[in-house]
Amino acid sequence: LNKRLDFFRVCCGSSAKSLKREQISTKLASSLKRGFESFLLFLRFLTFSWKVIEMVRGKIEIKKIENVTSRQVTFSKRRSGLFKKAHELSILCDAQVAAIIFSQKGRLYEFASSDIKKTIKRYSEYKREYFGAESHPIEQYVQGLKKEMVAMVKKIEVLEVHNRKLMGQSLAFCSVKELQDIANQIEKSLHIVRLTKAKLYEDELKKLKAKEGELKDERVRLCGRVGEMSMGMPSGSKEKEDVETDLSIGFSKSRP
Repeated sequence: LNKRLDFFRVCCGSSAKSLKREQISTKLASSLKRGFESFLLFLRFLTFSWKVIEMVRGKIEIKKIENVTSRQVTFSKRRSGLFKKAHELSILCDAQVAAIIFSQKGRLYEFASSDIKKTIKRYSEYKREYFGAESHPIEQYVQGLKKEMVAMVKKIEVLEVHNRKLMGQSLAFCSVKELQDIANQIEKSLHIVRLTKAKLYEDELKKLKAKEGELKDERVRLCGRVGEMSMGMPSGSKEKEDVETDLSIGFSKSRP
């Protein structure tokens, strides 16, 4: 306060001695206000300067670092920063955080806010429960095919056993009821076979009878034509025609 009063005495000269205490307080407040405004102006200037520097520097290009030493240094720094942020996140938000990193040489680095094994187990259960229907569609398709294949193999085995029993094999361990069922099924199958066979014979007989009727009709038609031709010819021609007809229709006779 004394320094401020000296400052005002120098600035105002001999007239500051005659100022009252209230006026001095008012000028002191205005001086502090100007100083605070200057400080804010300085902060704005620093912020603007930092933005200009960032624009001049540009963004860091994300690509593989070719230099081995620089790569190792960057890996160590970024790994420490990542673990630090994970630790802060777990404390500030009361979250369960786990991070696993493998270096280029295969070295393991890990961080966990609690037991990492429990965290991994919880993650596996969550993934299987909520993302099981969407993840690994090929594996699910293969598993479905395997289940279908197992079911088909079981059905084939049952059918083979049943077929052997129908053929009279592997009957030593069958009960009386099973043997009776097999006998009934065989009788039913035999009855169906016999009915099918009889129907086929009946259809074949109908076809043969129909063909016989067609042949009889054809014979009658041919005989009628031959009779018409014999009536319109002379006797010599008729005899000749009869001979030719006999040769063409009847069996061959031996000549003397």
